[in-house]
Amino acid sequence: MPEHYNLGFALWTRRAVGALINLFWRIDIPVRTLGDYLKRWGFTPQKPLKKAWEQDPARVQTWLNEEYPRIQELAQKEKAHIFWGDETGIRNTEQHGRCYAPKGQTPTQPIPVKRHTLNMISAISNQGTVRFMLYESNMTADRLLKFMRALIASSEGKNFLILDNLRVHHAKKVKDWLEQASVKQRLEVFYLPAYSPELNPDEYLNCDIKGMIHSGPAMCSVKDIKKGHVLVCVNYNDDPSA
Repeated sequence: MPEHYNLGFALWTRRAVGALINLFWRIDIPVRTLGDYLKRWGFTPQKPLKKAWEQDPARVQTWLNEEYPRIQELAQKEKAHIFWGDETGIRNTEQHGRCYAPKGQTPTQPIPVKRHTLNMISAISNQGTVRFMLYESNMTADRLLKFMRALIASSEGKNFLILDNLRVHHAKKVKDWLEQASVKQRLEVFYLPAYSPELNPDEYLNCDIKGMIHSGPAMCSVKDIKKGHVLVCVNYNDDPSA
């Protein structure tokens, strides 16, 4: 990355490449010419993926290479379902969708001025099964326990739930409940490395859901958002490839 050479850039832009060439060979190349060279070498301008600065890459690799394989092995041994959980919020004023239009004629999507928000906690299994619960306000230990109980009730056998490190996921009330013998027979919780949302498939489910919801009619109330949520999640559960 450019930072390794103290170039003052975070990404490899044309100017960053030019600065690197100047650093090593004392040659100044016009930005447009650099663009032509980069294209010829097979490079294309791209929007970079986001990754938290605080993420520990070594910790992530340990989780991927050691911890998650152990979870898979344990799940196979105990015939458990692996679920990945996450929370997200849907605002009716967001714009996520794309559509077709004649070239040069940008389409317009009507969006309500008054903002409404509805939150969802969901879990998706390795087989594509989705469980979800809608709620207003913030996630609390009681709401999380309600979702976990519903997850147990809706699934046969044992379940493994993989979560991120949101503070409420580590709440004492939640941990005490998970330590109960009757609960341990049905549910165990594991945690992702800190600042690693890209490891969680439920994050991609959330993006899909938001895109599908906002491709429908304008949502002018929480009731409209809830209706869109339910329709999309039920359809997704019936056909994860939709």
